[in-house]
Amino acid sequence: MEKNAKIYVAGHRGMVGSAIVRELKRQGYENIITRTHAELDLCRQEAVEAFFEQEKPEYVFLAAAKVGGIVANSEALADFMYDNMILEMNVIHSAWKNGCKKLEFLGSSCIYPRMAPQPMPESCLLTSELEKTNEAYALAKISGLKYCEFLNRQYGTDYISVMPTNLYGPNDNYHPEHSHVLPALIRRFHEAKVNGVKEVTCWGDGSPLREFLYVDDLADLCVFLMNHYSGNETVNAGTGKELSIKELTELVAKVIGYKGTILWDTSKPNGTPRKLLDVSKAAKMGWTYKTELEDGIRLSYEDFLSNPMRAER
Repeated sequence: MEKNAKIYVAGHRGMVGSAIVRELKRQGYENIITRTHAELDLCRQEAVEAFFEQEKPEYVFLAAAKVGGIVANSEALADFMYDNMILEMNVIHSAWKNGCKKLEFLGSSCIYPRMAPQPMPESCLLTSELEKTNEAYALAKISGLKYCEFLNRQYGTDYISVMPTNLYGPNDNYHPEHSHVLPALIRRFHEAKVNGVKEVTCWGDGSPLREFLYVDDLADLCVFLMNHYSGNETVNAGTGKELSIKELTELVAKVIGYKGTILWDTSKPNGTPRKLLDVSKAAKMGWTYKTELEDGIRLSYEDFLSNPMRAER
């Protein structure tokens, strides 16, 4: 990307989009276009078409999405599928119609099969059934990356996709019911510490294995791929390291300084048993993550404390 190129970051107020904006500015890109949801509803096709016809961005980072944890995904299946599919199709299609040089689509590791080989290579996509608890979201994301692939194959575009593992960091969602596991734990242990609660109960049995990537590291990879990668197959974004939810819970409690007892409610679902990405493809291109998990959790907790209102989202 040329330093003065017009770059549109969709979803710039979210955790991923805001990190991409920070990274672009850090690398000297200043001609960055953004729109809030109030200014541009990406689910409205006519509005998206008018925006692209007027602005004609040369590069697009599609980081906008409707996201949530197990509870949100299981309670709003139709909403997650419709909103994500509509907004991504609107943006990708309008980018193509208006001559966008390159687009990068941000997906999620939940696109891979529930019982995929571990670690999960990019090639295992669509080889068996998905995890039911986030099937709707995964299907929408698969549609987005496949549409990018099909535009490349039919029209010769240069549209790519990246599939991040579990993300965390500045501007995360700490809502008690609609957040993902790591920010949810940060909030719960903080509140338990502040209120002197002696026990904290977590969902499941703590056995599932998970991988976590600090969002600023993802943003670094996103800009790297925009400059150095072209291809129809997606690129995994992760650390290549995993730990159990029990280990994660104990680590968050340690960082926050919670000294009470951690209990487990085994009547609640665990989710996918294991989700580790094969990150050898990115590694072969010369990219690797920088932020270790404990350091990232500490930075995330500092971000949480700096803006208490974020916990209400």
